[in-house]
Amino acid sequence: MSFRTINQKYIEPAAQWTMVGGIAALCQPWIGWLHSWSVTICLIGLVGFLVAVHIPREEAADESSQS
Repeated sequence: MSFRTINQKYIEPAAQWTMVGGIAALCQPWIGWLHSWSVTICLIGLVGFLVAVHIPREEAADESSQS
């Protein structure tokens, strides 16, 4: 399993769920420290997602190498 496959299968969804978790942490009023760190959690997910989507997918890499 190549890094591109791992990125597509695990890292991209993990970054997306981190952003969703940050939004959920922002909207909940019960745990103060989670609410105060919610923007940081969203930003970590956003940066992770931006890095992950700039790694080309496996199919695109195979097509470009044959041309």
